[in-house]
Amino acid sequence: MSAKRPNFEVLRTTLYGGKGPYVPFFELGVDASVKAAFLGRPLEKPEDEIAFARAAGYDYVKIAPPLDLSPEVLQSYGGSHIKDKADGSGARIWAEEGKGVVHTVEDVESFPWPEPDDVDWWRAHAIESALPDDMKLIAQYGDIFTWTWRFLGFEQFSYALVENPALIEGLFERIGSLEMALFERMAASPKLGAIFYSDDIAFATGLMVSPRVLRQYLFPWIRRLAELAQSKGVPFIYHSDGDLRAVLDELLDLGVNALHPIEPQAMDIAELKRKYGSRLCLCGNVDVDLLARGKPEEIRENVKWLIENVGVHGGYCLGSGNSVPEYVPVENYRAMIEAGLEFGNLE
Repeated sequence: MSAKRPNFEVLRTTLYGGKGPYVPFFELGVDASVKAAFLGRPLEKPEDEIAFARAAGYDYVKIAPPLDLSPEVLQSYGGSHIKDKADGSGARIWAEEGKGVVHTVEDVESFPWPEPDDVDWWRAHAIESALPDDMKLIAQYGDIFTWTWRFLGFEQFSYALVENPALIEGLFERIGSLEMALFERMAASPKLGAIFYSDDIAFATGLMVSPRVLRQYLFPWIRRLAELAQSKGVPFIYHSDGDLRAVLDELLDLGVNALHPIEPQAMDIAELKRKYGSRLCLCGNVDVDLLARGKPEEIRENVKWLIENVGVHGGYCLGSGNSVPEYVPVENYRAMIEAGLEFGNLE
């Protein structure tokens, strides 16, 4: 008989690279429509997130501030930055490559930035109040790097790295300071189980910018977030798509305990497990394209392979190779979950 889920201590042990009685599940996000189809009813209130998580076998519920830092949103609404639904979902956003919305240090200083006090934490508080003792909250937010380049557009961002580093530094400082304040508020919860920072820095073929740029501007913030997690005695999880091998050792040195989502087109998860062993928990790797267009039996076999080749000795959390979007059929998502339950017993 497999161990009882949920049990956050199993996830905690795994995120630190250890082996628990089962392979836990972990996701950046599951679209609200998939959650509703899986649960058999709409998620109409925050407490429904707990019901979904328990039904699907997750040991946690994720919370995040309902604050959209998209430059077009901040610019358009001029101080009305809050967006939220009961299910916590939002619109899909596409990258801006050309012209941005700020161009000078003065633009950054005069921009209508939100303040931490603008955030209404009603949803997080409702989940916190209703959360059972066998589950914990995972505090998630991110995109200090991503919002910085999106405020400029990637082309202008690339030029400014050389021609106007003060502009780059000003944006990183403004966005990073805001995000640190938000993470500190989430980390104050007595039900905190982990801190989860997400920020894409790589393509499938390699990094978006040189390691030097990341070291100068982004990595100090990742270190501060890792130190916050350490001060609270919880694991620190980092999400980035793409091939991170050029900076993976540095991420470990910064304090990253677990890496998500190990995009299968970018990195060989079995190779990473052989190299890093229990030093780094690996999360995800079930191809989103397979989830979207594959057959349930193909998904079942993929999950079986992952557990046998990556998860058998611990330090692996099952999940998608990014997130579970609305175009994934619920029967395929269910196939991943059921296969994890079938093959994930490690006792």
